[in-house]
Amino acid sequence: MMGPAVVWIALAAGSGELIWWPRLVAKYGESFLFLLIPATLLQLPLTYAIGRYTMATGESIWQGFIRLNKWFALLLWAMMTVQFFWLGGWVTAGSGGLAHLIDFPHGWDQRAKTLFWSWLTIGILFPTLLFSPRAYRFVEGVMWFISIVTFLGLLLACLHPVVLRTVPSFLKGLLLPRFPPFAPLPRPWDPQDADGLLTSLIFAGLGGFFMLFYSYWVREKGAGMAGYFGHITSPITGKPEVIPLSGFVPTDDAETPKRWWQWRRYLLADSSVAIIGNIVTTLMTCLLAYALLHPKGLVPQGWELVVHQMRFFETIAGEAGRVLFAFIAVAFLSDTWLTSLDAVSRTHTDFLLSFFPAARRYHPRVWYYAIAVILTVISVVTMHLANPEQLIQRTALIGFVGMLLFGGALLWLNYFWLPRHLPSSLKPTRLTPIAVGVSWVAYLVLAAVYLWLRLSGR
Repeated sequence: MMGPAVVWIALAAGSGELIWWPRLVAKYGESFLFLLIPATLLQLPLTYAIGRYTMATGESIWQGFIRLNKWFALLLWAMMTVQFFWLGGWVTAGSGGLAHLIDFPHGWDQRAKTLFWSWLTIGILFPTLLFSPRAYRFVEGVMWFISIVTFLGLLLACLHPVVLRTVPSFLKGLLLPRFPPFAPLPRPWDPQDADGLLTSLIFAGLGGFFMLFYSYWVREKGAGMAGYFGHITSPITGKPEVIPLSGFVPTDDAETPKRWWQWRRYLLADSSVAIIGNIVTTLMTCLLAYALLHPKGLVPQGWELVVHQMRFFETIAGEAGRVLFAFIAVAFLSDTWLTSLDAVSRTHTDFLLSFFPAARRYHPRVWYYAIAVILTVISVVTMHLANPEQLIQRTALIGFVGMLLFGGALLWLNYFWLPRHLPSSLKPTRLTPIAVGVSWVAYLVLAAVYLWLRLSGR
């Protein structure tokens, strides 16, 4: 049942762990490290609230937003649609390592080679998703394999003597504030890095609209009432598939409290594994960036967003390690695109069939395939418009605004609206809405700080 946590960890690794936090540490050392763990833990209450709604009703969180207020849901859906126009940034970020490593096509510059490898990557991955009868299980299996290989490689690299010597100062930065006025930055602050810092804090885990995918992964696992959700047989695959139907809540009988407690334990365990695994992986990549990149002034950026990180595995296997990390980066970042493509297509299908009754004339798989094709075309087009650093930051900014909106909606939906429809034994405790409220307020404060940095030019 722990599959959603693994997909969460691997999808998050394709953003925060491999790109943004190592970049921040490579440039500013341990200065902002103390923000890493709090920023990641902030997502736990929101993730739990997302999964809780799906377990209690069998519905996706988007169906919950529609029940709450359909025009609010429509606004969120429009914002999510725009955010994922820039999905191609993850493919070009991963392909940048291969383009640097393999001089093919010969004579092309870094940008042109990166785009070539990006086209090739999409050409391989997209048909795999399109013809996989159970896309989620395929994605989950790939994520398991990549996560295990990457974790072991990072662990071995962190045990290298060169890296171990930096652990004391790294831990000091992790536990104590090291930025002004507590300590000077190792290099002057670049106001343009406000976007990068915001992206790091959002993607310390799985931020923005990415977070809402957790609802679909929990539903695919059949957790709680999702296990009794409506299924039909697909005319394409011949297998039963979940379709967006009206959910229903548990009955008020003697068995319900016991089962609800089991479901909550599962949800807390799964979401905690995702958050803790994300913290551990990010700390390892940050330690490697602190030991191997920061002293040499190597900062990942532009079309070479993961090129310098290839030094992480070079410490344990020389040139072969660089090659291995390049392929892992491609796998992780391209799989971020693949997993997001599947989840966004699933979300759009769910929303269209739930919000627009006329859309139900067509089978959900028809909508899913059509949307997946359209999103792939958009990814290919937009990845030519800017370098991967700029593309991913755009998704972060839009997603952050979305978090500010749906954070409050999650609080109201789960702890004020839904309890009116649940048996008394399933009513939430006082602690959980407080935790969700604290996370939401923290993101509001973060938004204010970001605006201050941007408007003041600091």
